[in-house]
Amino acid sequence: MARILLTGANRGIGKALAEVARARGHEVIGTTRDGHGDTLALSLDDPATVSSRLAEQLNDLGPLDVVINNAGVIGPDRQSPLDMDFDGFARALNVNTLAPLAVAQAALPALRQGSGAKIITISSQMAWMGYRKADRIAYRASKAAVNKVMQGLATMLEPEGITVALVDPGWVRTDMGGDEAEEDPVAVAEGILDVIDRLTLADTGKFFRFSGEEREF
Repeated sequence: MARILLTGANRGIGKALAEVARARGHEVIGTTRDGHGDTLALSLDDPATVSSRLAEQLNDLGPLDVVINNAGVIGPDRQSPLDMDFDGFARALNVNTLAPLAVAQAALPALRQGSGAKIITISSQMAWMGYRKADRIAYRASKAAVNKVMQGLATMLEPEGITVALVDPGWVRTDMGGDEAEEDPVAVAEGILDVIDRLTLADTGKFFRFSGEEREF
């Protein structure tokens, strides 16, 4: 059994991850913006306060084995390179790029007490640098940026034996993905947890599809 910290645990992929992980016998400590149900209250809009607030909440909860940075936003309605809502772009960067690093930093003391610790960040196929698409550019940029941030974190934590990796969940039928999306959230959650189970320190800094194949950045 693993103790898992999961952000954005109340809907979409996060809800499916929480349900599947618990069905597998794992303990899930979820976070939501408002502390919904038995989750911890954690707003990711201001990364400067995330580390201190989350560290305080985790202080008495004991060791962690896995952190899953799942929470994210799609970004503003106007996010074309020719017509950008810059405040919305900044919020997307805060939530999708800076907050996952702040969460990882806050969880490090608990991860250092755990066994075979792993930090997983849910990224996106839309972050791939091989695409030249211009739609949803704030979202694409924020996910490309978090890929680089997590690569750097992987390098720094490798000597401690903490594995850091990214996962592309595909286009998932959630509020964010829409009803026409290709992937079922429960199947994606199953795949993500399978990837996490198989990860070793040799995989640190890598980017995987939820089905297990390694992706290019």
